[in-house]
Amino acid sequence: MYELNKLYNVDCMQGMKDFPDKYFDLAIVDPPYGIDVFSQNHMSDSKRYGNAATAPRNYKYKKWDSEPPPAEYFTELMRVSKNQIIWGANHFISRIPYNSPCWIVWDKDNGTNDFADCELAWTSFKTAVRRYKYRWSGMLQENMRQKEVRIHPTQKPAALYMWLLDKYAKPGEIILDTHVGSASSLVACHRCGFRFVGFEIDPEYYKAANERLSAEMAQMSLFTEVMV
Repeated sequence: MYELNKLYNVDCMQGMKDFPDKYFDLAIVDPPYGIDVFSQNHMSDSKRYGNAATAPRNYKYKKWDSEPPPAEYFTELMRVSKNQIIWGANHFISRIPYNSPCWIVWDKDNGTNDFADCELAWTSFKTAVRRYKYRWSGMLQENMRQKEVRIHPTQKPAALYMWLLDKYAKPGEIILDTHVGSASSLVACHRCGFRFVGFEIDPEYYKAANERLSAEMAQMSLFTEVMV
């Protein structure tokens, strides 16, 4: 059994097999969308971001977005978790495949550029559609005083995950992320006091994400010691 509050460099399909049914209270995942978004890496930053200043690239583009996860992934995900929030599901809803009245809309307030204005997440909850607005455009971020360093090409802000946890998770619950990427989800879990398990299959992304998570956990521990 894996220890809680850690990120593992493991294929999530293998990792999930080691957990019993409904072990996790909530899975918040951001798998490949299958839209081959990085096939246009030759595109200039000015075309991709419009007039927005571009963010420094502290990562490598890799060929991993050509296909979404197979249907078996979603079957296994729903086996090990009681509820799910799945980013990008509008691209592969037939593989889930369940209707939902509760979709999450992340309004990125990204101005004029080549990227989508919003991203959508399917959820297993029975409440209404909800929108969260948080600017995420090149170097421009909603919280410019505490900007996040981008270590993954599809990185989402930790603030987005903190909002999701506040709205859809209860204290004491255990969270799963099968495609950790930049570790924003795990950083949010740590900040909000949730136990978690994360998987990231790519060794380079894993290393950067684990370093980010470790630094966050060390900083929070130091802060707690100073307060005590």
